[in-house]
Amino acid sequence: MQALLLLALQAASLPPKPPIIIPPKAAEVSGPVGEVLLSPIFGPPFACIEHAYDELPYAGDALGTDCQIVGGLTANAGFARLYRTNGASNADWYGWNAEVLSPTDGKVVGIFLNRTENVPGTMGKPPASMIQILRDDGILVTLAHIAGAKVKIGDRVTAGQPIAIVGNNGTARAPHIHIGAYRIKSGEPLQIRWDQRAMAKLRGE
Repeated sequence: MQALLLLALQAASLPPKPPIIIPPKAAEVSGPVGEVLLSPIFGPPFACIEHAYDELPYAGDALGTDCQIVGGLTANAGFARLYRTNGASNADWYGWNAEVLSPTDGKVVGIFLNRTENVPGTMGKPPASMIQILRDDGILVTLAHIAGAKVKIGDRVTAGQPIAIVGNNGTARAPHIHIGAYRIKSGEPLQIRWDQRAMAKLRGE
C-alpha cells in the first residue's frame, strides 16, 4: 500500500511533498519482534486480520492489521457478522462510516484523503486515505482507508478521540481500517496489541 502511494501521487501530478510521511522499507527484524500497545480504534466489537511479517515490505504496512466492525449480536442470540445482508453495498457493512478513534496520544503529522469509494468486492487503486500520528516515543502509527478526517496536521490527539470515519478506498475490497506502527528513526515494524482495559472503558463495562 505505502509503496504504491508515492508512485500514485506522482502519477496524479500532486505536489512533490504530499502532506504525509512516505515510509521507508521496513527494517529487517532478526531478533524478537517488537510490539506496541494501542487503544482500540472502534467502540463496537471488531475483528482484525493480521498481515504476516513479510507480506508487505514497507514500514506502516509490515506487521500491520486490517480491522472491521462486527454486528449481528444481541444479548441472547446471533453471531458476529461483517455485513447485514449480502455485503454488495458499502452501507451494508457494519463498519461503513463508523467512527474511528485515535489509538494513541500523539501529534497528527500526515493526512491524505482519497475521495473515491470502492465497490465492495472490487480492489480499488492507490493511494488510500490515511492519517499518521507520531507519538512522543518516536513511534509512527498509520491508519489507512479512512474517510472524513476530523483532525488536521499539527493537532495533538489523545487515545479514544474521534479522528475519522471508516471508508473503502485505495487498495481495499471492503470498508475497513488498516493500522500499522513503526519506529520512525529505524523503520522497525511493530506488532500491534490492543489495550483490552481501554476497550472495556469504551464499552462502559
